[in-house]
Amino acid sequence: MQVSKPLALLRPALGAGCVCLLLSAPAWSQTTSPAGLWKNIDDASGKPRALIRITDTQGILQGRIERVFPAPGEESNPKCVKCTGANRGAPVVGLLILSGLRKDGDEYVDGQILDPDSGSTYRSKVKLLEGGAKLSVRGYIGIPTLGRSQVWIRQE
Repeated sequence: MQVSKPLALLRPALGAGCVCLLLSAPAWSQTTSPAGLWKNIDDASGKPRALIRITDTQGILQGRIERVFPAPGEESNPKCVKCTGANRGAPVVGLLILSGLRKDGDEYVDGQILDPDSGSTYRSKVKLLEGGAKLSVRGYIGIPTLGRSQVWIRQE
């Protein structure tokens, strides 16, 4: 089949356009919700500590520990020995550590986060980074400037 000269000149441009569309597809699939599986990294060692599953129930986020990565010499099925109340002595795997987070603009705020190592609970907020590939998790007392943040990495 013979193609007219103007259309023949457009073929390379159309082909390049199609390639650009295919390469930009990951940008379309950026995740807009923190719901999913996340790996948190130990602040001191830089090694993975746990996998946390975040779920969204009617706009409220919560997160449970699904798996731990104990360091050499640590217990493989640790308990929350410093926790209080119903969590005291509970297995860390299955423990609800994030709760009450609700969307406010591009952040999820007004939540709580439990640190199973210390048994302490802090106010919390989270924010997606890098198109949903990472999650900034901030725990604080009183105001957000009085706290610390971790960056979690999306696993699924």
